[in-house]
Order: sequence, then C-alpha cells, then structure tokens
Amino acid sequence: MNDILTILKKEIRQIGRDPYTLGIAIVLPLIMLFLFAYALDLDVKNISLAVTDLDNSPESRAYIQMVMNTGRFDLRYRPSSPEEAGRLLDQGKAQVALILPGGFARALITGQTAEVQALVDGTFPTSARVIQGYLDAVGDVFTADLLAKHFATLGVSASPLQPVVTAVPRIYFNPELKSMNFIAPGLIPVLLMAFPPLLSALAIVREKERGSIQQIFISPLRPSAFIIGKLIPYGGIAYIELVLILLVARFWFQVPMAGSMGVYMLVAIPYVLSAVAIGLLVSTLTDSQLAAMLMAIVLTMMPSFLFSGFMIPIFTMPASIQAYSYAFPARFFVDITSQIYLRGARFAAWWQPLSILTIYTIGMVAIAAVRFRKKVG
Repeated sequence: MNDILTILKKEIRQIGRDPYTLGIAIVLPLIMLFLFAYALDLDVKNISLAVTDLDNSPESRAYIQMVMNTGRFDLRYRPSSPEEAGRLLDQGKAQVALILPGGFARALITGQTAEVQALVDGTFPTSARVIQGYLDAVGDVFTADLLAKHFATLGVSASPLQPVVTAVPRIYFNPELKSMNFIAPGLIPVLLMAFPPLLSALAIVREKERGSIQQIFISPLRPSAFIIGKLIPYGGIAYIELVLILLVARFWFQVPMAGSMGVYMLVAIPYVLSAVAIGLLVSTLTDSQLAAMLMAIVLTMMPSFLFSGFMIPIFTMPASIQAYSYAFPARFFVDITSQIYLRGARFAAWWQPLSILTIYTIGMVAIAAVRFRKKVG
C-alpha cells in the first residue's frame, strides 16, 4: 500500500504540472459528445421533395398535402415532367420525387388502384427505407380517409373492408422514438474508451522516453503497485469525464434516466478502470508516444464504435464478428447502459455483463503488471 501511495502521489504531482493536458482531456469528450450527438441524428426529416402532378385534381392535391402534413418532407421543386424530376434526383437536389399520373382522380372515383410513382434516392439505404415507410403510411392513411368519406356518403358508419387482424403497437422505453434518447447514452461508453486509455498509455511511455523509468526499474517497487498507482489517478480523471458527460446528456439533451443515477455511477467504475488499464497495457508494449497513441486508438475507440452494439446491433453481425466483439469491454458497458439508463432494469438484467466487465478489468491490470515485470527483468 505504501508503494501504491508513493506512485499515486508522484502521478498526481505530474498531472498537476500539466494542467493544459488535463483540461483538454476533460473538455474534449464534451466537445465530441456535442458533435456526435448532433451529427448522428438518426431521425429522417427535412427530406427534399420534388412533385410532378400530371393530374392536377383536388384528389391529387389532397394526396400531396397529406404527404406534407407528415412534417418530414420539404417540398422544394415542382418539375413539370417526370424527366425533369429524374434529373433532380440524379443531381442529388431531391431525395425523393413523386410523380402523380394523369387519371389519378378518375382511378379513385371508379374504384381502381391509383398508382403514384415514388423515385427514392437509395444512396443511403437506411434513409431510403425510412422514406419508403413514410410514403407507405401516407398511402394507407389516404386510402382509409377516402374509404371513410365514400361510405359516409352512403350512410354507412364504417367501411365493410375492415382488416381481420391489425397490430396495435406500444413502444416501450422510448415512446417518441427519438434518436437522441439512444445516441446520447450510447456515446458514454464510446467517449470513455477514447481519451482515458490515451492518457494512461502515454503515462509510462513518456517516462521511458525521458529515462525516468530507470529509477523504477532499479527500485524495489513491485510492478503491481506501480500499475495500480498509475491506474487510480487516471481512473479518477475518467470518472470526472463520466460525470460531466452524464450531466450534459441529462440536462442539455434532456434524455431522462429510467434507472438510478447512483447505481449507474457505481457500476461504471469497472468500465472506467478497464479503459485506463488498456492504456497502461499498451504503454508496456511500446516505447514511443506515437506508437502508443496509434495502438490505443486502434484497440479502444475504433472497436467501441464498431463492435459495441452502439451503432450496429451485434445480433446482425456474422457469428465470427459477434465472438470477436467479446474482446472489447465497450460491448458489455453498452449493454449495462441500455439496461439501466434506458430501461431502468434491475440487477438481475445486467449482473452478467457487469461480472464479465469486472473480470476483464482485473485481467487487464494483471497482464499489464506481468508485462511491466518482464520489462524490469
């Protein structure tokens, strides 16, 4: 314990001598939170729309108005021909072009199917599928409204074409389906795996480059005490980052926490320490700050985006990649964050990822100590 306290005091003094780096380490995650949270908005809105109405009837205008009433489309162009609408799509000026053919109203009046051609930009498949869903919903509502008016003129209170089975959705945990409610909490594991490992990775490498590590090599200091002494102060910095990110997510982005803030702060400790431990392990594998920075980025920030389940659901990945994702702690903390922050789940729902994360952290610290012992030898 005395050895740990000695290294701890030394590292705190070292950090205090460089307040600029400390400030950047705390402020940069907040800047990234704002950038990512606003840039990764998954809600498809302000869709640039071009409409060619070749029928120009009350019915066609009613259909166009219903499309606009969704609040998702921005009617920017009124091309006079389908060819002109296609050119707008080719040039990227319109994301979707609606072409209402002549005879649209006549088909509706005679009970036939009135087809509307929808040209959708499929450059971004996810957005294209959402746009298609919007248009399908507009078609369903427009048809139901038309049928209701038709049968009302016949004195019938309801359409005899009622569906036999209908699904009545009820959205849990995010009823408004706001992407921010998913993105802001999901960024917490990603950002904590970005800067703390980088700082801790440079902690030992910097001493190697300066030559001060030789004093540690010739001292009776245990490698485990040295690693733990390095782990605690950088873990404290990472924990401060966690608190600030949580406050911004809760009060700036207005993302409510369904579970207990205190419980979440407690279970985040193993993840914070694991992030720092990875950086310490990297520092035992390299001898230059540049190599340490590159390795830390490759082993932490990139996998936290790709293999944590934050942006891409893990169950959609190939089996080999799903198995590979277990090598990264962000996968487990994303699960814990989802269970506590969004679902308000109890201990039984997240004890397994927490246990794995705790074992992972202990393993990283032990491996870093072993690697440092080899350096001493």
